[in-house]
Amino acid sequence: MDSKVPAHPVHPARPAHSASGAHAESSVHPGHSVHPGHSENPAAENPASETPGSEGPAPASAGSAPGRHPRARLAPAHRIAADLDGYLGDPMDDEAGPFSYKAIVEAEERDEIPPGAVDAVRAWGFPKYLVPSGLGGRLTTLEELFFVTRGISRRSVTVAVMYGSGLLAVNPVWLWGDAWQRRTVADGVLRGDLACFGVSEADHGSDVMASESEADIQGDELVLTGVKWPVGNATRGRFVTTYARTGPRDFSLILVDKRELDPAAWSTLPPVRTVGLRGHDLSGVAFSGARLPAERVIGRRGSGLVQTLKTLQITRTAIAALSVGTMDAVVRIGMEYARQRTLYGSDIYRIPVIRDHLVKAHLDLLIAECVAIPVARCLTVAPGRLSLWSSIVKYFVPVLGEEVVASIGTVLAARGYLREGVAHGVFQKLQRDHAIASIFEGTTHVNLANVAGQLPFLIDPQAETGREDELLADLFRWTRTPPAWEPDGRLLQLTNEGRDEIGQRFEEISEEVLAAANAHAAPGVAAELKDLMSAIGTLRARIEEGIRANEGDTSSVAALTRAKRYCELHAMTSCMLTWLHNREVFGGAFEEGQWLVLCLQRLLQRAQPDTVLSEDFLPPVEDAMFRATGERRWFSLLSLSPLPPSLLISAEDE
Repeated sequence: MDSKVPAHPVHPARPAHSASGAHAESSVHPGHSVHPGHSENPAAENPASETPGSEGPAPASAGSAPGRHPRARLAPAHRIAADLDGYLGDPMDDEAGPFSYKAIVEAEERDEIPPGAVDAVRAWGFPKYLVPSGLGGRLTTLEELFFVTRGISRRSVTVAVMYGSGLLAVNPVWLWGDAWQRRTVADGVLRGDLACFGVSEADHGSDVMASESEADIQGDELVLTGVKWPVGNATRGRFVTTYARTGPRDFSLILVDKRELDPAAWSTLPPVRTVGLRGHDLSGVAFSGARLPAERVIGRRGSGLVQTLKTLQITRTAIAALSVGTMDAVVRIGMEYARQRTLYGSDIYRIPVIRDHLVKAHLDLLIAECVAIPVARCLTVAPGRLSLWSSIVKYFVPVLGEEVVASIGTVLAARGYLREGVAHGVFQKLQRDHAIASIFEGTTHVNLANVAGQLPFLIDPQAETGREDELLADLFRWTRTPPAWEPDGRLLQLTNEGRDEIGQRFEEISEEVLAAANAHAAPGVAAELKDLMSAIGTLRARIEEGIRANEGDTSSVAALTRAKRYCELHAMTSCMLTWLHNREVFGGAFEEGQWLVLCLQRLLQRAQPDTVLSEDFLPPVEDAMFRATGERRWFSLLSLSPLPPSLLISAEDE
């Protein structure tokens, strides 16, 4: 990229006390007990609520162009996230309470979570998004939990992980638990009790078949013995979903309520000192002949391994929110620093390499949205596809996040190494905290291995069912509300059974993209897309050839490399589908499609580093970057739309 900077990147004045995703007048200090916008039916709430990345005045003609659907509304997840964002306040504002970067860094120095932070998210109602609506909570779709987790993560990954550890623990109860187990855990979580997932053991790690913990069945009781370490929330958590041997070759998940146990039969282990997540309860729990009723087994005895693998599909998807939130935070810090830092007579954004880092980081964030949001919807739209898609998201989005964090570290240079200064030095905390995203719920290599294992079954697509187009619309159209979650572990599968409606329909999708681009995109976009489709098609053919030639190889370095490329192709197709299914409603720079060309070029750079971004297509993307920075909005594809939120969330989706 050359040094050309558009004439319009003037850093707008900062709105007083505004929060990302909400105007100042709807912001509430976390210390207050008011949490606006929460009714028992979130979709029916105030249609004028602001939406992350979409507020601000729109042109007078917004939504009036022929073919527009101005009365379409975004799914409720966007409004819920805006509500939380306004409630927590602007983290750049030192007076924003426990979720200001100032308070977060000061607490970090004491190895603590900021005083009042947990109380604030409880007062807003975050624990209710861990409990399905059928059990008295507000968890209706995984998309909603994804968005609120993103909002918390752009401030404190530590607080998000605390609740993420709880989500992992309670999901088996929702999916397989009996009525008593569900009711007891739901009531506890809604009151603020924490939960933890006791699977890992010091000597075995992810080798769950080697687990030494045992639950001996004695009449109508279980006698539990074993040590689980390291475990998030192990000390503070009331409930411990424990993975233990219940037979010579059987493992089960057992719901342990510490309140039911003899205090002499269990103990917690000392806190584990970590590089990041300082203040998070990472410790362990030891059971020594702990007696509990035999009906505390979750679901069918002996099904613990399958239950664990299925449960991870949900939390792997949710973990992407940690990365997207972190990306939003560091890109914002980098943008503000680049506009305020002066060297050689002007702000450093005008230095070509700095601009290059920031533009690419912003594009990576937009790509992450395209990849993660559809899979978050998948839990209630097509749960049987999560076995593959959750591993793709869990590999790809955290890796993308790590690269964005490293890139912004280059922008900040020496300032990024300091524990003070720019944004009170929070960058170094975000950098350390985000490192956990690639480790939790299966490491990068574990998830690539999951993808590699399914590739031989995906290269010969099965006969289509006729529902593919509707399925993709349900996944990718942001103005459709996903079905409500009715937890049922039987709907999750251990493999995709050879189906991948996103990856296997590239030819049809690319033809549809080119036809729409010729009719609706900005000048030059269709021609660039045609060249890109050809390059992507060649890459796909090469990967397929490698899979066919090495069909029995699913674990070598070469196999993992093929899996990596497959994940990148999934991301490319996800960007294309996001444009196709939202362009007509969103209009403006979103529909014009320059961002799509840039995102596809950016993804192609992973396999072909000499790929160059189209310089002429950068101005609208940079416009969105600067508006989101100055107006304290989320960095999002929504910032490319001129439509005001009152139009985007006011009526039923067509």
